[in-house]
Amino acid sequence: MSTGAIIAVVVGAVIVIAIVAFAASAMRTRRLNARRDEARGMRRQANAQSIQVEASRASADEHAARSRRAQAEAEEKAAQAKRDQALAEQHALEADRTAETARQHHDRARSVDPDVGDEGEAEARALDEEKAGAGPSQRR
Repeated sequence: MSTGAIIAVVVGAVIVIAIVAFAASAMRTRRLNARRDEARGMRRQANAQSIQVEASRASADEHAARSRRAQAEAEEKAAQAKRDQALAEQHALEADRTAETARQHHDRARSVDPDVGDEGEAEARALDEEKAGAGPSQRR
């Protein structure tokens, strides 16, 4: 083989090696770009899911706050109802005491009044019936 042929073979081999190296480099670059695109897509999906998670958490926090607020209002209403009930019972007791005092005054007045006979007994019954007719549901 002549020197020119050897040089041509060597130059051809170098060119083939360069072409193979260039092709391998191009393929590697394409694979890396494809992986970068895939990673970008995954990041976008992860960001979208993170936004959904934050929205769900915000909604859950809002519902929890509403629930706590409603529970506090219910507790406040229950406490107010207990206070109202205690006040109503106190007023009923005061009314009973006042009625008893009035009855005692009527009794004393009858015992002192020389013109009153057995009518006092009827008056006492009427007061008792009036008291019995105004039960706890009718008192104010």
